[in-house]
Amino acid sequence: MNSGGELDRRQEIEANLAALQHRIDNACATAGRDPADVTLIVVTKTRPASDVALVADLGITDVGENREPEGSRKQAECENLPLTWHFIGQLQRNKAGKVARYADVVQSLDRSELIAALSAAADRAERDIQGLVQVDLTDGATGRGGATPQDALSLCEEIAAARRIKLAGLMAVAPLDENPDTAFARLRELHERVLKDFPEAKMLSAGMSGDLEMAVLAGATHVRIGSAVLGERHHVK
Repeated sequence: MNSGGELDRRQEIEANLAALQHRIDNACATAGRDPADVTLIVVTKTRPASDVALVADLGITDVGENREPEGSRKQAECENLPLTWHFIGQLQRNKAGKVARYADVVQSLDRSELIAALSAAADRAERDIQGLVQVDLTDGATGRGGATPQDALSLCEEIAAARRIKLAGLMAVAPLDENPDTAFARLRELHERVLKDFPEAKMLSAGMSGDLEMAVLAGATHVRIGSAVLGERHHVK
C-alpha cells in the first residue's frame, strides 16, 4: 500500500502531466498537428528513482537524464520498467562507455571525437543507440555546447557512417537572450536540410517547460520537460 506521501506525490505528478498534455494538445491544434506526433520526454535529472517509477506507471514511455553517473545509477534501479532512456546533457568522451551501456538515445552529440567514442563503446556493449546532433543556436556565442549549424551537417554524415549509432535527428536548446520563435525557426530550416540527405533522421528534439509551444509550432517531435512535471529540481540523495 502506498504511504500518504507517495500517494500525494503520485497525484501531484498526475495533475502536472494532465496540465502539460493540455498545453501540448493546444499547441498542436494551433500548429495543425496531431498530438500523437509529439513525444513527451520527462527529464528526471536530480529526481529520485521513485519519481521515474511513478511517471512510468502513469504512462510515460520516455525519460531523460543529464548527468553521468546519475543516469546509470537511476536506470539500474529502474531497469525492469518499460522505458526509453535519453541522455540529453553534455557528455564527456571518457564517460561515453558508461552511457552506451544504458542509454537508448544520446541527444548531445556535438563533436567528432565524441561520436567515435560512443560508437566504439556501443560496439563493445553490443547495443544499438540512436544519436542526435546537438545544435548550438547561438553559433558558439555562449559556450553551452552543441555544434554550429555549419558543422552539424558534417556530423550527421559521421553518425550515419558510425557503427552501432543510428542518426535520428537534431536537438537544440533555445538561447536565453533570443525569442525562441526565431531560434526554433532556424532549427527547423536546418532539420529540413538534414532530411533531404537523411530522410530517416526525423527526430527534432526541442522545447522545454517554458517554450514547448513555440517548439511544437516549429515542428518538434520530442519535447524535454522537467519542472512542469516534477516540480523544481533538487539534489538526489
